[in-house]
Amino acid sequence: MAPPQADDSQIRVILLDIEGTTTPVDFVYKTLFPYASRRLESFLREHFGEAEIQSLHVDLRLQHRRDETDGLQPSAWSEETDELQLHSSVAYAKWLMARDSKCTPLKMLQGKIWQQAYAEGALHGEVYADVPRAFARWKRQGREICIYSSGSVLAQQLLFRTTAAGDLTRYISFFFDTHIGAKTESDSYRRIAESIQRSPNQVLFVSDAIKEVEAARLASMRALLCKREADAADFASNKETIQEFDQILPG
Repeated sequence: MAPPQADDSQIRVILLDIEGTTTPVDFVYKTLFPYASRRLESFLREHFGEAEIQSLHVDLRLQHRRDETDGLQPSAWSEETDELQLHSSVAYAKWLMARDSKCTPLKMLQGKIWQQAYAEGALHGEVYADVPRAFARWKRQGREICIYSSGSVLAQQLLFRTTAAGDLTRYISFFFDTHIGAKTESDSYRRIAESIQRSPNQVLFVSDAIKEVEAARLASMRALLCKREADAADFASNKETIQEFDQILPG
Protein backbone atom coordinates (compact mmCIF):
# COMPACT_ATOMS: atom_id res chain seq x y z
CA MET A 1 0.00 0.00 0.00
CA ALA A 2 1.51 3.31 -1.05
CA PRO A 3 1.41 6.31 1.28
CA PRO A 4 -0.34 9.53 0.23
CA GLN A 5 1.66 11.28 -2.44
CA ALA A 6 3.02 14.80 -2.39
CA ASP A 7 5.32 16.53 -4.86
CA ASP A 8 8.26 14.13 -4.69
CA SER A 9 10.33 16.12 -7.17
CA GLN A 10 11.34 18.63 -4.48
CA ILE A 11 12.75 15.95 -2.16
CA ARG A 12 16.54 15.96 -2.42
CA VAL A 13 17.43 14.32 0.90
CA ILE A 14 16.12 11.25 2.71
CA LEU A 15 16.80 11.49 6.46
CA LEU A 16 16.42 8.16 8.26
CA ASP A 17 16.00 6.95 11.80
CA ILE A 18 17.68 3.60 12.57
CA GLU A 19 15.88 1.58 15.28
CA GLY A 20 12.67 0.12 13.83
CA THR A 21 13.23 1.97 10.54
CA THR A 22 16.41 0.72 8.87
CA THR A 23 17.22 -1.86 11.52
CA PRO A 24 15.16 -4.37 13.52
CA VAL A 25 14.37 -3.27 17.07
CA ASP A 26 15.48 -6.69 18.33
CA PHE A 27 19.01 -6.11 17.05
CA VAL A 28 19.24 -2.96 19.16
CA TYR A 29 17.57 -4.27 22.33
CA LYS A 30 18.59 -7.94 22.24
CA THR A 31 22.06 -7.67 20.73
CA LEU A 32 23.64 -4.21 20.97
CA PHE A 33 22.39 -3.04 24.36
CA PRO A 34 23.02 -6.32 26.22
CA TYR A 35 26.50 -6.56 24.70
CA ALA A 36 27.37 -3.03 25.89
CA SER A 37 26.03 -3.80 29.36
CA ARG A 38 28.05 -7.03 29.64
CA ARG A 39 31.29 -5.43 28.46
CA LEU A 40 30.88 -2.08 30.22
CA GLU A 41 33.01 -2.70 33.33
CA SER A 42 35.81 -4.59 31.57
CA PHE A 43 35.95 -1.96 28.82
CA LEU A 44 36.16 0.92 31.29
CA ARG A 45 38.76 -0.90 33.38
CA GLU A 46 40.90 -1.41 30.26
CA HIS A 47 40.54 2.15 28.92
CA PHE A 48 39.77 4.32 31.96
CA GLY A 49 43.10 6.11 31.82
CA GLU A 50 42.62 7.27 28.22
CA ALA A 51 41.81 10.93 27.66
CA GLU A 52 38.65 10.25 25.61
CA ILE A 53 37.20 7.89 28.23
CA GLN A 54 38.12 10.29 31.02
CA SER A 55 36.23 13.02 29.15
CA LEU A 56 33.17 10.75 28.94
CA HIS A 57 33.51 10.03 32.66
CA VAL A 58 33.40 13.78 33.37
CA ASP A 59 30.34 14.18 31.11
CA LEU A 60 28.60 11.31 32.89
CA ARG A 61 29.36 12.97 36.23
CA LEU A 62 27.77 16.22 35.02
CA GLN A 63 24.69 14.34 33.79
CA HIS A 64 24.53 12.52 37.14
CA ARG A 65 24.41 15.88 38.97
CA ARG A 66 21.60 17.05 36.68
CA ASP A 67 19.65 13.87 37.39
CA GLU A 68 20.14 14.36 41.14
CA THR A 69 18.96 17.97 40.84
CA ASP A 70 15.89 16.76 38.96
CA GLY A 71 15.08 14.31 41.76
CA LEU A 72 15.61 11.18 39.66
CA GLN A 73 17.64 9.37 42.36
CA PRO A 74 20.44 7.92 40.22
CA SER A 75 22.95 5.42 41.61
CA ALA A 76 25.49 6.66 44.16
CA TRP A 77 28.64 8.44 42.96
CA SER A 78 32.04 8.72 44.61
CA GLU A 79 35.20 10.46 43.41
CA GLU A 80 37.38 9.46 46.37
CA THR A 81 39.61 6.99 44.48
CA ASP A 82 40.15 5.92 40.88
CA GLU A 83 38.48 2.60 41.65
CA LEU A 84 35.41 4.29 43.13
CA GLN A 85 35.25 6.62 40.14
CA LEU A 86 35.25 3.64 37.81
CA HIS A 87 32.57 1.84 39.80
CA SER A 88 30.50 5.04 39.86
CA SER A 89 30.65 5.34 36.08
CA VAL A 90 29.72 1.67 35.65
CA ALA A 91 26.78 1.81 38.06
CA TYR A 92 25.44 5.06 36.66
CA ALA A 93 25.82 3.96 33.02
CA LYS A 94 23.88 0.78 33.80
CA TRP A 95 21.23 2.87 35.58
CA LEU A 96 20.92 5.00 32.44
CA MET A 97 20.74 1.90 30.21
CA ALA A 98 17.92 0.49 32.33
CA ARG A 99 16.01 3.72 31.71
CA ASP A 100 16.78 3.58 27.95
CA SER A 101 18.40 6.99 28.32
CA LYS A 102 19.39 8.87 25.18
CA CYS A 103 21.95 11.05 26.96
CA THR A 104 24.95 11.81 24.77
CA PRO A 105 27.84 10.59 26.97
CA LEU A 106 26.15 7.20 27.45
CA LYS A 107 25.64 6.85 23.70
CA MET A 108 29.25 7.83 23.06
CA LEU A 109 30.44 5.22 25.57
CA GLN A 110 28.26 2.50 24.06
CA GLY A 111 29.64 3.40 20.64
CA LYS A 112 33.23 2.93 21.85
CA ILE A 113 32.37 -0.50 23.29
CA TRP A 114 30.69 -1.56 20.05
CA GLN A 115 33.62 -0.26 18.01
CA GLN A 116 35.89 -2.79 19.67
CA ALA A 117 33.30 -5.55 19.17
CA TYR A 118 32.85 -4.79 15.47
CA ALA A 119 36.63 -4.72 15.02
CA GLU A 120 36.90 -8.13 16.68
CA GLY A 121 34.07 -9.55 14.56
CA ALA A 122 31.85 -10.08 17.61
CA LEU A 123 29.17 -7.81 16.12
CA HIS A 124 27.84 -7.25 12.59
CA GLY A 125 25.33 -4.60 11.59
CA GLU A 126 21.78 -5.57 10.67
CA VAL A 127 19.37 -3.81 8.30
CA TYR A 128 16.06 -4.80 6.75
CA ALA A 129 16.34 -6.48 3.34
CA ASP A 130 14.80 -3.49 1.52
CA VAL A 131 17.38 -1.02 2.84
CA PRO A 132 20.33 -1.75 0.50
CA ARG A 133 18.18 -1.66 -2.65
CA ALA A 134 16.46 1.54 -1.47
CA PHE A 135 19.82 3.19 -0.82
CA ALA A 136 20.99 2.24 -4.32
CA ARG A 137 17.73 3.49 -5.88
CA TRP A 138 17.79 6.84 -4.10
CA LYS A 139 21.41 7.37 -5.07
CA ARG A 140 20.57 6.63 -8.72
CA GLN A 141 17.86 9.26 -8.43
CA GLY A 142 20.47 11.79 -7.35
CA ARG A 143 19.17 12.10 -3.79
CA GLU A 144 21.30 12.26 -0.66
CA ILE A 145 20.85 9.86 2.25
CA CYS A 146 21.41 10.95 5.84
CA ILE A 147 21.05 9.18 9.18
CA TYR A 148 19.72 10.71 12.42
CA SER A 149 19.79 8.47 15.48
CA SER A 150 20.13 8.73 19.24
CA GLY A 151 23.09 6.38 18.93
CA SER A 152 26.44 8.07 18.41
CA VAL A 153 27.70 8.83 14.92
CA LEU A 154 30.42 6.25 15.51
CA ALA A 155 27.85 3.57 16.37
CA GLN A 156 25.81 4.47 13.28
CA GLN A 157 28.81 4.20 10.98
CA LEU A 158 29.87 0.86 12.45
CA LEU A 159 26.40 -0.60 11.98
CA PHE A 160 26.08 0.40 8.32
CA ARG A 161 29.67 -0.50 7.51
CA THR A 162 29.33 -4.15 8.60
CA THR A 163 26.02 -5.41 7.19
CA ALA A 164 25.53 -8.68 5.31
CA ALA A 165 24.97 -6.53 2.20
CA GLY A 166 28.39 -4.95 2.61
CA ASP A 167 29.50 -1.44 3.52
CA LEU A 168 26.42 0.77 3.14
CA THR A 169 28.18 3.93 4.34
CA ARG A 170 29.18 4.54 0.71
CA TYR A 171 25.58 5.64 0.13
CA ILE A 172 25.32 7.91 3.19
CA SER A 173 26.30 11.56 3.00
CA PHE A 174 25.82 12.68 6.62
CA PHE A 175 25.31 11.18 10.08
CA PHE A 176 23.66 13.03 12.98
CA ASP A 177 23.29 12.12 16.64
CA THR A 178 22.08 13.95 19.76
CA HIS A 179 24.89 16.50 19.46
CA ILE A 180 22.55 18.20 16.95
CA GLY A 181 19.68 18.04 19.46
CA ALA A 182 16.96 15.73 20.73
CA LYS A 183 14.96 13.86 18.09
CA THR A 184 11.64 15.06 19.51
CA GLU A 185 12.56 18.75 19.15
CA SER A 186 11.74 20.55 15.90
CA ASP A 187 14.82 22.78 16.17
CA SER A 188 17.00 19.68 15.73
CA TYR A 189 15.55 19.14 12.26
CA ARG A 190 16.00 22.79 11.35
CA ARG A 191 19.65 22.55 12.37
CA ILE A 192 20.10 19.42 10.27
CA ALA A 193 18.62 21.13 7.21
CA GLU A 194 20.87 24.13 7.77
CA SER A 195 23.98 21.98 8.23
CA ILE A 196 23.43 20.16 4.92
CA GLN A 197 22.50 23.43 3.21
CA ARG A 198 19.01 22.34 2.23
CA SER A 199 15.60 23.87 2.75
CA PRO A 200 13.58 21.76 5.22
CA ASN A 201 10.93 21.12 2.56
CA GLN A 202 13.61 19.37 0.47
CA VAL A 203 14.09 16.75 3.21
CA LEU A 204 12.00 13.62 3.78
CA PHE A 205 12.34 12.19 7.30
CA VAL A 206 11.36 8.58 8.05
CA SER A 207 10.99 7.17 11.57
CA ASP A 208 8.97 4.65 13.55
CA ALA A 209 8.43 7.22 16.35
CA ILE A 210 5.41 9.49 15.90
CA LYS A 211 6.83 12.24 18.16
CA GLU A 212 9.90 12.43 15.93
CA VAL A 213 7.75 12.53 12.80
CA GLU A 214 5.68 15.35 14.29
CA ALA A 215 8.81 17.30 15.27
CA ALA A 216 10.17 17.02 11.73
CA ARG A 217 6.87 18.22 10.29
CA LEU A 218 6.90 21.23 12.62
CA ALA A 219 10.29 22.05 11.09
CA SER A 220 8.62 22.00 7.63
CA MET A 221 10.11 18.68 6.56
CA ARG A 222 7.98 16.07 4.92
CA ALA A 223 7.88 13.01 7.19
CA LEU A 224 6.64 9.44 7.01
CA LEU A 225 5.82 7.12 9.86
CA CYS A 226 7.48 3.73 9.32
CA LYS A 227 5.57 0.77 10.77
CA ARG A 228 7.40 -2.43 9.91
CA GLU A 229 4.87 -4.54 11.84
CA ALA A 230 1.85 -2.53 10.72
CA ASP A 231 -1.76 -3.67 10.64
CA ALA A 232 -4.78 -2.18 8.90
CA ALA A 233 -5.40 0.26 11.73
CA ASP A 234 -2.03 1.89 11.20
CA PHE A 235 -2.80 2.61 7.56
CA ALA A 236 -6.34 3.73 8.34
CA SER A 237 -5.06 6.70 10.35
CA ASN A 238 -4.69 10.15 8.79
CA LYS A 239 -0.89 10.06 9.10
CA GLU A 240 1.35 9.17 6.20
CA THR A 241 2.54 5.66 7.02
CA ILE A 242 4.76 3.20 5.18
CA GLN A 243 5.66 -0.39 5.91
CA GLU A 244 8.77 -0.80 3.77
CA PHE A 245 11.26 1.34 1.88
CA ASP A 246 10.03 0.04 -1.48
CA GLN A 247 7.13 2.45 -0.99
CA ILE A 248 9.39 5.50 -0.70
CA LEU A 249 10.27 7.25 -3.96
CA PRO A 250 9.98 4.06 -6.02
CA GLY A 251 10.46 5.69 -9.39
